[in-house]
Amino acid sequence: MTAQTHLPPTALDQTAPHEAPVVYPPTRWALAGLGAGLAGLAMMVSSSMVDAVYDEKIQGDAVAISERLGDQVPQMLAFHLSAMIGAVLMVVFAAGLFRRLRATTPADSVLPLVAFSGVLITAIMLVVGSGLDTEFIFAAGTDMVVPEDAAMFNHWIGTVPWCWGLLGLSGVALFGAARHGSVPKWLGLVGLLGGGLTLLLGISPLQYMAGMTGPVGLVVIAIGFLAGDKAFRGRS
Repeated sequence: MTAQTHLPPTALDQTAPHEAPVVYPPTRWALAGLGAGLAGLAMMVSSSMVDAVYDEKIQGDAVAISERLGDQVPQMLAFHLSAMIGAVLMVVFAAGLFRRLRATTPADSVLPLVAFSGVLITAIMLVVGSGLDTEFIFAAGTDMVVPEDAAMFNHWIGTVPWCWGLLGLSGVALFGAARHGSVPKWLGLVGLLGGGLTLLLGISPLQYMAGMTGPVGLVVIAIGFLAGDKAFRGRS
């Protein structure tokens, strides 16, 4: 009778019993997500205050729009700072989220990478959305900028940094993680509903509206990891 060789379970063998409890990484990274969400809300408000191109009284008048922008430098500075602070913090949150999900989802799961990618690309959109600020913030209303270009800049910051649609994909990934028991069920449900709505808005022609739901969802998810992960670990 041939002796059977017992091979140790591999990382991809999800049916193998866990000999050691899952090690949950600290959740300090979620503070970065909370800060990024709050910065996103500040970005949304300050960007909305740069409204020269949307003023019905001067719509179509590039010269008047450029002059009005020259009076809105504080709002544009607030937009730039909040967008860039949010982008920096999002990168930290994305890395922490990836590590958190990788520690608790099956080894061959794509969910950690999907969640990471959605947050990272949203951070890139904030950098791109604020990328023209150097050229226009202090030049609007002067001869340094063609009025038509200044008007286009106002459209740019009113749409591009609001494209948070792919952040919704990260939320949907949390729902998938919840099905594996990797995150609390309520957090997965929030990710599905809020993230799904943000993703659908991002896919639609009104994609800038994802900037209204994305920062709120990010704040809720970050608080969920900060407040709920400790209790969730205790039950695991």
